[in-house]
Amino acid sequence: MGVSEIFDALLENLKVGDASATIAMRRDEITKALNKDFRSIDGVTSHRLMVGSYGRHTAIRGVSDLDMIFILPSSLRDSYSSETGPRRILTRVKDTLTARYPNTDICVDQCVVRVQFTSNKFKFEIQPAFENDDCSFDYPDTKAERWKNTKPRAEINATKECNDRTSTNMRNLARMVRAWKDTNGVDIGGLLIDTLVYRFLSSTSEYDDKGTLWFDLMVRDFFDFLMGEPDKNYYLALGSNQQVTVKKPFQAKAKKAYNRCLEAIADEGKASANKKWRQIFGTAVPLAASKSARAFTNTEQFIEDQYPVDISRSVTIDCKVTQAGWRPTFLRDMLQKKDSLLPNKDLDFNITECDVPEPYVVKWKVLNRGNEAERRDHIRGEIILPNRRAARHERTSFSGEHYVECYIIKDEVVVARDSIDVPINANAR
Repeated sequence: MGVSEIFDALLENLKVGDASATIAMRRDEITKALNKDFRSIDGVTSHRLMVGSYGRHTAIRGVSDLDMIFILPSSLRDSYSSETGPRRILTRVKDTLTARYPNTDICVDQCVVRVQFTSNKFKFEIQPAFENDDCSFDYPDTKAERWKNTKPRAEINATKECNDRTSTNMRNLARMVRAWKDTNGVDIGGLLIDTLVYRFLSSTSEYDDKGTLWFDLMVRDFFDFLMGEPDKNYYLALGSNQQVTVKKPFQAKAKKAYNRCLEAIADEGKASANKKWRQIFGTAVPLAASKSARAFTNTEQFIEDQYPVDISRSVTIDCKVTQAGWRPTFLRDMLQKKDSLLPNKDLDFNITECDVPEPYVVKWKVLNRGNEAERRDHIRGEIILPNRRAARHERTSFSGEHYVECYIIKDEVVVARDSIDVPINANAR
């Protein structure tokens, strides 16, 4: 497949698609209920603004967190200006929506009312706010016990301006970066992604008028830009210049993506190029038709086919390697030293760090790769449960570049994932 064919298919597969109709229905239902309470009018869907990735039109399939501002009547501002005002207004919004959705999990969370729909996995975060003359909004903060200011319209306008200037490549690149985030478990927020894409495209005019034929070079150069960014606690958001927090360093994973871009570009026109792009952007990249040297059953499953994936948290896994008569060691230390595993070792894959609040579900994937796995018709790759509490015990048996991945699933959405390569070499010393 050619470069244009690969990236045209990728962008098509990343579209929000049919979910947009359900999102619009939920958005309008919520707005009508709030307008009936706050304005005593029925059936009105105005006085709201979709913000966040969906509002900036940079969201992709699997999006589960929807951010919406409900614009309050200005006549109520004085009634909620005291220290108790933020909590009272959020409680009122919560009570109104609870009456509309009595069987739905609805709660106040510092600055928003969170509505968790279980039937389609969507979580709406409703932020009641007063609009100001400069198009900014004052929103309630129950922790600070005061009203704070936000400028989402400026962020939406900056995104549109950059998108128009770059022949829609602002949104194209932002969507592809989200696919990288979700595929590789990069804990980076949507506003920070859009800000970094904006900064990259503001630093060069190289891709202002380029089509998908050039997207392999554009994403390569973006990851080169990203891995060279200095460590920061925050960036100033595009348009609004408000602080957007860096939750976790992203440079190391950007470097890994950059190197895979180089490999994919070098393999242009080969089936292996599609596989390299898949490692960066996930199953939205189509596979090229290819023939294996031998017949085997492809049993690999993909988490994207079972759950929405919207990475917003982080998890880290490692593996304790043991064998009778040998001192236990950790796989990541071995990988750093470029050591390979020998067969007949016990492997205990464990979660070493996870910032997802309980409760959540843990699932694993163990994939065997290489000629020996195909010869034995034993590539595995199913999405499976732990077999030792939250952990997974395995045993090395034959050579190949094997792979293990862990998924953290909360409210039926994959919110964190991590993976580790498991190189097994029968001839290693």
